[in-house]
Amino acid sequence: VQLQASGGGLVLTGGSLRLSCAASGRTLSSMAWFRQAPGKERELIGICWSGGNTYYPDSMKGRFTISRDNRKNTMYLQMSSLEPEDTAVYYCATDRRQMRPLNMDYGIWGQGTQVTVSS
Repeated sequence: VQLQASGGGLVLTGGSLRLSCAASGRTLSSMAWFRQAPGKERELIGICWSGGNTYYPDSMKGRFTISRDNRKNTMYLQMSSLEPEDTAVYYCATDRRQMRPLNMDYGIWGQGTQVTVSS
């Protein structure tokens, strides 16, 4: 399985953006979005498991929504009320295991897509 993230770009503060992560093969048990800003560690945005359940860290609740369409082998990240602090490279990842929120050891990663929020 390979992942292809897309949908990044430049958006103004307060704007919205939807990212997509297309899998070349069948989607696996856990799919997740991460982001990494310059000079910062990679952080989890949220997880969507194959059954449709999702998890978000408290810091990501409210403005980020993850969904997946298993028929299309695609995961989405809907982002709203974007702020300059959301500027980062956004990555999708997947793993055949039921990944716990603190486990970032995903087996397959996409190449990342840049999101830049301008004030």
